Amino acid sequence: MELNGREKNIAENGIESEEQMSLETSNIKKEKNDQGAEEMSVEKIFENKEVPSWKKQLTVRAFVVSFFMSVMFCFIVMKLNLTTGIIPSLNVSAGLLGFFFIKTWTTLLEKSGLLKQPFTRQENTVIQTCVVAASGIAFSGGFGSYLFAMSERVIKQSEEGKAGFQYKNPTLGWMIGFLFVVSFLGLFSVVPLRKIMIIDFKLTYPSGTATAHLINSFHTPEGAKLAKKQVRELGKFFSFSFLWGFFQWFFTAGDDCGFASFPTFGLKAYNYKFYFDFSATYVGVGMICPHIINVSVLVGGILSWGLMWPLIETREGDWYPAGLSHNNLQGLQGYKVFIGIAMILGDGLYNFFKVLSRTVAGLVTKIHDRSASMHIPTVDSPSPTNKPLSFDDQRRTRLFLKDQIPTWFACGGYIAIAVISTLTLPHIFHQLKWYHIILIYTFAPVLAFCNAFGCGLTDWSLASTYGKLAIFTIGAWAGTSHGGVLAGLAACGVMMNIVSTASDLMQDFKTGYLTLASPRSMFVSQVIGTAMGCVVAPCVFWIFYKAFPDLGVTGTTYPAPFATVYYNMAKLGVEGFSALPKNCLKLCYAFFCASILINMIRDAVGKKRGRYIPLPMAMAIPFYLGSYFAIDMCVGSLILYIWQRINRAKADAFAPAVASGLICGDGIWTLPNSILALAGVKPPICMKFLSKGTNSRVDKFLAPKP
Repeated sequence: MELNGREKNIAENGIESEEQMSLETSNIKKEKNDQGAEEMSVEKIFENKEVPSWKKQLTVRAFVVSFFMSVMFCFIVMKLNLTTGIIPSLNVSAGLLGFFFIKTWTTLLEKSGLLKQPFTRQENTVIQTCVVAASGIAFSGGFGSYLFAMSERVIKQSEEGKAGFQYKNPTLGWMIGFLFVVSFLGLFSVVPLRKIMIIDFKLTYPSGTATAHLINSFHTPEGAKLAKKQVRELGKFFSFSFLWGFFQWFFTAGDDCGFASFPTFGLKAYNYKFYFDFSATYVGVGMICPHIINVSVLVGGILSWGLMWPLIETREGDWYPAGLSHNNLQGLQGYKVFIGIAMILGDGLYNFFKVLSRTVAGLVTKIHDRSASMHIPTVDSPSPTNKPLSFDDQRRTRLFLKDQIPTWFACGGYIAIAVISTLTLPHIFHQLKWYHIILIYTFAPVLAFCNAFGCGLTDWSLASTYGKLAIFTIGAWAGTSHGGVLAGLAACGVMMNIVSTASDLMQDFKTGYLTLASPRSMFVSQVIGTAMGCVVAPCVFWIFYKAFPDLGVTGTTYPAPFATVYYNMAKLGVEGFSALPKNCLKLCYAFFCASILINMIRDAVGKKRGRYIPLPMAMAIPFYLGSYFAIDMCVGSLILYIWQRINRAKADAFAPAVASGLICGDGIWTLPNSILALAGVKPPICMKFLSKGTNSRVDKFLAPKP
């Protein structure tokens, strides 16, 4: 995530944890009745509460709160995008904070006698939808991947020593314009399928289901009490994380003089070190991400920075020319980048076909079951036994079908935006031609359906995988002489935004179905949230871009690692393998195959034993980025594990709130930190931790001369 709640734990790469979702789903299920035939009725609890009309669900206060929360969440997602690319699900935080802010608002108005409309779970759903849609643009907008990959700052590192390369530096104008013309198509592409997906096929959409159960529980007396306690814990750790960020800034002066050096753990024989910087963000991410994700990152860091890179470095002068800078792709950097890409592509390709096969199989099964239910009974072929709808399903289905979104509106909206986009995009990216865009928009609805359907079955969103497919297809079509690299990256953005927002909207429809929020209010909320994100996310990125001149540079505070990865993917798709260092292609083949093999083994041994096998996609992240965040994440995972061993119920109830507080506090600190950087204010104290031997040499150097 996804930032975004729909992109999950490693949103950049589409990684989703089935183990986590099954755990979340099991935690929110109601107790069975004595016969175990059906779950307790949720809607019986809310039976006497009137469901407001779809227009009344869209309140001014909801969108005011959503806007301020969107700014906060965009800062959080942007910071994660520009550091590691690992973005946990923030749905719980959005639902919880939305409940807290509006509940506080309405409580104060109620005491003063000015409350005109009570706070409902439908309004809570609108807030959560709007916030997640806005912060989702911070991910799908490509500020840490395809969009920033076009900049001179990123390309110059990969094309060191070369001249005449094409680039497009970010500016607020074209970024906002680009997002507005590509971010709404996905919403219109799947609207006509909402009844088929939610009612007829009854797709699970675990993220949407989990979010709905949480919101439903918040609006019960017991759930409201728990929510208040969760918010209290979130507030405590938010304050701690914010103050810790200030403390780190106050006592540091850049990476050469800061906590990035405290303490260090290393394989001294190879002069490669592991360290952690006490980052509250990564500790919080580690508490939300499944244990196997954190362990996989650590294993990938040990394998690459502990073994492979030190060994390859000993081949300097043989495998690659000696004396190259650390950013030159003809040297060790080329191995780091392209081996990581090979693992990402291997894992993505395997999961693409895995989800596609499940999607096709699931679609065939659903169609067969539906046709069987419509079968005319005969003596030889009696009528199939249909399970009667429960009270909950009857009420939810009736209200879900009440406020229809006309099909002509969806189709007309898609065509209108597609025409505007086809005319506009070539002016933003002259390398991307109108016929490239028409091809994308022709196949986009099919791919959006596949992604939305597969997400409903498996909770895996493959938006970034479809984006990579566009990189290679359009980039190769355009060719080197016609700016194929930039054309491929722009096409990636178009495709990625369509399929991502399509699955997001269907998740929201599922959430709305379970909370009795109208499909119209869900659609309008998603549109407004997307519009907010198209403005807020570029502005937040612009603050980072202006405040930190070394943004996107390897080894800095904000290296934007996937920007370099995406650029080199586009370059690889256009130019082929000729630019790779010696033996790099062989290693890429090996790790590509290893990534597929590991996934096959994970699926073959089953979920119970497969959860102990590392995930190739997570292992690939530190290959290029480094392992500095792996220990922090494992610390978060260890805290959660110990907490669960001591008190499982309390850990399950409060761990997401604690983790969200750590992430939000540290993320919000980046705003004043950016303002201080823009104002040229430097930290007043420089603190650095040295080894005993180095410290002795420094003392001798500083000692007064006799």
